[in-house]
Amino acid sequence: MSVKSKSTYSFNKLQKRIRRETGKAIVDFNMVDDGDKVMVCVSGGKDSYTLLDVLLYFQRIAPINFSIIAVNLDQKQPGFPEHILPEYLEAIGVEYKIVEKDTYSIVKEKVPEGKTTCSLCSRLRRGILYETANTLGVTKIALGHHRDDMLETMFLNMFYGGKLKSMPPKLISDNGEHIVIRPLAYCNEADIMKYSQSLNFPIIACNLCGSQENLQRKNIKVMLQDWQKRFPGRIESMFKAMQNITPSHMLDQSLFDFKGLNNETDYIGEGDIGFDASDLPNAHNYNLDDVLSIIELK
Repeated sequence: MSVKSKSTYSFNKLQKRIRRETGKAIVDFNMVDDGDKVMVCVSGGKDSYTLLDVLLYFQRIAPINFSIIAVNLDQKQPGFPEHILPEYLEAIGVEYKIVEKDTYSIVKEKVPEGKTTCSLCSRLRRGILYETANTLGVTKIALGHHRDDMLETMFLNMFYGGKLKSMPPKLISDNGEHIVIRPLAYCNEADIMKYSQSLNFPIIACNLCGSQENLQRKNIKVMLQDWQKRFPGRIESMFKAMQNITPSHMLDQSLFDFKGLNNETDYIGEGDIGFDASDLPNAHNYNLDDVLSIIELK
C-alpha cells in the first residue's frame, strides 16, 4: 500500500469513528428532533469546525429534517481576522450570522491584569448567544465541547469547587428557553485535532485568553495527558465511570435516602460489592456466601 493510500485509509477510519461517536451521542441523548433549527456556535477553533462538518453530514443522511445556521461571535479582539469565517462558511454553502459585540473591552476593563478572563468572557458570550438564538428562532444550540472537556470540567469542579459535576451532553439554557447540546460528547480531543488538521480548517486562535498559560483547566489537561501516557486506558475508564454512577455508594443525601435506609427497607442495590474489585483485571471476587463458606471450612 502506498503512502498516499495509507494516509487515505487512516483518514477514512478517523472520519468514520468521529461520525459514529457523534451519531451515537445524538441518539443516546435525543439531541436533534425532526424540524429542529440548530444553531452551531463556530468560534474558529478545531472543535467547532469539526462539529459543523459532522452535523452537515448528518443533515444530508439523517431520516429526519433539520436546518443548520452557523453563528460566530466577533468579540472585537485586536487582530481578529474578520474575513476568515465568512469566507469559509460561504465556500461550503452554510447559512451563517456573524454577531459583533465588543466583549473584549468589557473583559479587559472588569478583570484585573493577570487574572483569568475565562469566567466573565464565557458568561458574556453565553448571554449574547442566547439572545441571538431568540432572534434567529432556533430550537437547539450546538456547542463543540468533547469528551476531554467534560473530564477536565469534572476534575476542575472536584479540585476547586467541591462538586462532582461536569458538562452535560444536553441541558436547558440558563434563560430556560433553549436546549443546549454537545454532539461531540463521545469524541476525544486527539481525534478532533487530527481530523481538523487533515481537513485543513482555517483555525483562528483566541488572543483574549490564549496567553494565560497558568489556567487551572490547562493544569488539569496536563495531568490527564500525563495519566494517559503512563496508564493507557485510564481516560476511557474515567469517562465510562461518568456514565455509570451508583448514588447509593456515594454520599449525596439528595440522591439517596441514607437516613431512611434500614434492614426493613424495600431496596435491592449493590450492597457490599461497592467494596470489591469486581471490575478490576485479575481480581478475585467473593460474595458474602463464599466468604462464610471459607470461614466455615477453617
